[in-house]
Amino acid sequence: MNRLKTAPQPRRAATLGRMLRYTKPHVLLLALSLLLSLVYVLAALLAPVFIGRAVDHILGPGSVDFGGVLVNSLLVGVSAGAAALSRYAAAYTLNAVTYRTITGLRNDAYDKLAALPVAYIDSHSHGDIMARIVTDIDLISDGLIQGFSQLFTGILTIAGTLALLIAANWLVAAAVVLFTPLSLFVAYFIARGTHSMFQSQAKDRGDLTALSEEMLGSQLTVKLFGQEAAAQRRFEAINESFKKSSQNAAFYSAMVNPSTRFVNGLIYLTVCILGVLSVIAAGGGFFGLAGALTVGELSSLLLHVNHYTKPFNEITGVVTEFQTALAGGRRVLDLLDEAELTPDRTLPALAVAGGGVELRDMAFSYTPDRPLIEDFTLSVVSGKRVAIVGPTGCGKTTVINLLLRFYETDAGSIEVDGQNIRGVTRLSLRTAYGMVLQDTWLKKGTIYENIAYGKPDATPEEVAEAAAAARIRKFIERQPAGYDTLLDENGGNLSEGQKQLLSIARVMLVRPPMLILDEATSNLDLRTEIRVQKALKQLMEGKTSFIVAHRLSTIQNADIILVMKDGKIIEKGNHAELLSQKGFYHELYNAQFS
Repeated sequence: MNRLKTAPQPRRAATLGRMLRYTKPHVLLLALSLLLSLVYVLAALLAPVFIGRAVDHILGPGSVDFGGVLVNSLLVGVSAGAAALSRYAAAYTLNAVTYRTITGLRNDAYDKLAALPVAYIDSHSHGDIMARIVTDIDLISDGLIQGFSQLFTGILTIAGTLALLIAANWLVAAAVVLFTPLSLFVAYFIARGTHSMFQSQAKDRGDLTALSEEMLGSQLTVKLFGQEAAAQRRFEAINESFKKSSQNAAFYSAMVNPSTRFVNGLIYLTVCILGVLSVIAAGGGFFGLAGALTVGELSSLLLHVNHYTKPFNEITGVVTEFQTALAGGRRVLDLLDEAELTPDRTLPALAVAGGGVELRDMAFSYTPDRPLIEDFTLSVVSGKRVAIVGPTGCGKTTVINLLLRFYETDAGSIEVDGQNIRGVTRLSLRTAYGMVLQDTWLKKGTIYENIAYGKPDATPEEVAEAAAAARIRKFIERQPAGYDTLLDENGGNLSEGQKQLLSIARVMLVRPPMLILDEATSNLDLRTEIRVQKALKQLMEGKTSFIVAHRLSTIQNADIILVMKDGKIIEKGNHAELLSQKGFYHELYNAQFS
């Protein structure tokens, strides 16, 4: 077995404290739940008292006292009923607290994703992020809030039962108290080392979710290259690690309950022996014991001991869930602690007059030791079409990401109509651009909702006009439900070309003052591409446009063509000028059309 390791106590305490803060808005409901738990404990503890009295009315000296038996039996029923009702009400209110708390935490985690820079999303597994928002938060619900209630109820039960034991027979109570530290020590010794194991388990669970998400999204590629066996091996390796971490966590956590049950069994045996001796002492047949017991009192005492030891067994189970919750909570908090984008609500909105763009001495790198873009300077007159071409990895898409502030420049500045884009809100900057990407995205919903995604209040006439401009109106109207046709997730029931046309229609609807086309027609057949190019040409009239393209045939009419290599502009001009220079662009063109 692996050597037990413990996480630093201050870190665990900080995690617990921050998780419990999410219950603060529901503190009154939580207090009600705890109050109902108190009622449950009191009612549950009174029932054995009335049972003992009923027994004494039956076995007491003289004839059976039927009146006493009946009264105490009724009191047992009332106590049991009160305990059942209060426990149900406590569970109901606690569930309300739990799910409201978890809803708030999950909302914060999702809101955090919107506030994180694109760099975080790009550098972390999407499956792992999903696991933090879904699975880990569920673990917090099961292990932290529910466990807290069980812990509270258990402590009340232990305290109340101990008080009744002392009142009944101090010698028996002393024996119980002497054994109690042993039970706590066994539980603590085993449980204290499981936290790191549950952390490993949570990490492996996230890795497994991430790989599953990756493989589901790339099944065609995996099958195309015959990599099913390799993918299976990757999955089995992570699954094996998950199995081992889960087994280790389960092994040590499973030892807690049987160990405490063994100690509790010793407590029960001791109470039985001392209780019987006390009953004998009460009859005068054994040496005198302080607080000698009747048979009914012994019955009550044994029931109380069961009540006393039961919370220890439950608490040890709570400890296991609690460790799991802390591990999941740490992962959620790590997400919430990530550095957000700098707030920009107080900044003015971008005011686009003509759409002139100025890039001055711009520099950027994804990692400090590998510069990508250096001393990048460009002036774009409003209304001009700028095409960016070059080999893969030269920085074309990076320039687009910097224009939209998906990434921040390391040096230099970018201005739109004389306004530094760092001095305006990101929302106003991004809504000033219409963007069509090579990788399309459609949400699960109707065709109408997808076209109107950027303009939810668009009229049916406006949506139909945008669809016609994108050359997809006839296709939509041929569908049985027309614009109300429901699309699968990411348009799974459409071809790549149809998805691309819908994405173009979405941009045509909002008619932004500036455009970015990143391989916008790459998924279209030649005939459809020619038709869409005409629509895009009409859309780009009078608008500053940036066009990223590999196929040079799509950008021959651009006003300016930037040829990039290794993050720098090495050539600039229109199509004819660049061909006449017989430089790098000339080589690219001939390579495509030779």
